Amino acid sequence: MWKGNSPGGNQGAAMEGTGGELGGQGNWGLEDAPSLLARASLPIMLPWPLPLASSALTLLLGALTSLFLWYCYRLGSQDVQALGAGDPAGDVSGGAVGCSHTGRPSPRRSGEPGEGPRTEGLVSRRLRAYARRYSWAGMGRVRRAAQGGPGPGGGPGVLGIQRPGLLFLPDLPSAPFVPRDAQRHDVELLESSFPAILRDFGAVSWDFSGTTPLPRGWSPPLAPGCYQLLLYQAGRCQPSNCRRCPGAYRALRGLRSFMSGNTFGNAGFSVLLPGARLEGRCGPTNARVRCHLGLKIPSGCELVVGGEPQCWAEGHCLLVDDSFLHTVAHNGSPEDGPRVVFIVDLWHPNVAGAERQALDFVFAPDP
Repeated sequence: MWKGNSPGGNQGAAMEGTGGELGGQGNWGLEDAPSLLARASLPIMLPWPLPLASSALTLLLGALTSLFLWYCYRLGSQDVQALGAGDPAGDVSGGAVGCSHTGRPSPRRSGEPGEGPRTEGLVSRRLRAYARRYSWAGMGRVRRAAQGGPGPGGGPGVLGIQRPGLLFLPDLPSAPFVPRDAQRHDVELLESSFPAILRDFGAVSWDFSGTTPLPRGWSPPLAPGCYQLLLYQAGRCQPSNCRRCPGAYRALRGLRSFMSGNTFGNAGFSVLLPGARLEGRCGPTNARVRCHLGLKIPSGCELVVGGEPQCWAEGHCLLVDDSFLHTVAHNGSPEDGPRVVFIVDLWHPNVAGAERQALDFVFAPDP
C-alpha cells in the first residue's frame, strides 16, 4: 500500500487534507480507489426537493403576473366620470356656434373660471396616471395647465377676454380668429365636402317651428331659437346621426386634427333662428380651434370674437378660438330663414402630438 505521507512532509499534509475531505480518513491507497470513485459518482442531493422548488417558483411568477395585470387594470380604469359630467349638449354650438358653452368635462358651476380645485385635482391625478404609464416627456405645458388653473396664474387670460372655463394651455399663440393655413388640409377637405354636407342637412332638416315634437336625432334647444344635431358629442360618435349624414361623416373621418377622442371634441349642425342671440361667453379650453363651415348664411348674422367682428360665408370655413369672449346673433327677419353652420372641433395647430395624446388620456370620453 502506498501511503499518503511523502518524504517532503508538505505534500503528505496536503494529500492528507484532501483525503480527509473525500474519504473521511487521513491515509488511503490504491485499493481505496473503487470506493472513492463510487462515492464521487453519487448524485448530489439538494436540501430542497427539486419538484417542490419548481412548483413554488411557478406560483411566485403567477402571483407576480396577476399583481402586474391588476395594477395595469386599475391604472387604466380609474374613474373619470366626474371629468365627463358636462352639459348634454356637447358644446357643438358654444357661443360662436350658437348654443351651449359647456359640453366639457366637469365644468365649473360657480365663481370665477379660475376656481374649481376638485376638477383640477382630477385632471392632475389623471395626468400623473398618464405619466406613470408613458412619460413626462413633452408634458411641461400640460402639467402647468393642470396645476395652475385655466388662465395665466390661474386668472383671466389675454386682457380678460380669453377665459377658458376648464383648461388653459400656456404659451399657445392667442388670437380670436386663426388663419386658414393653420389647418389647411382640414379646411380644404371640409370646403370640398360642402355639397355633400349641405345635402345631409336637407335630409335631416325640419321647419324649426317649435310647435311639433323634435325629430329624431335633434337635441332639445338650449336657448330660444337654437337647435343642433350632433354627429360627435363630447368625443363620442352618435351612430344613428352619422348613418343619416353619410357625407358629413365621411368628411369627419378624413380630417387629420379632429378631436374625436376627447370630451372637448364635437361635430354637427348648428341652427340659429332669426331673432335669436347668445351673449358673451367663453369655451372650455384654448387647446382647440372651432371650425365653422357656412351652409346657409342669411343677411343680418353676426359673430364677434374677442371684440373682433366677423361673418360666415356659405361654402367657406372660419376658424375661431372660442376660449375668447364671443357673441353670436341672427338679426335678420323671419323670411330670411335660419343660419346654419357645420361645426367641427379641431386641435389648436400649436398643440404638440405628445400633448394631444396626454389630453386625450386625461379627457377621455366616458365609457
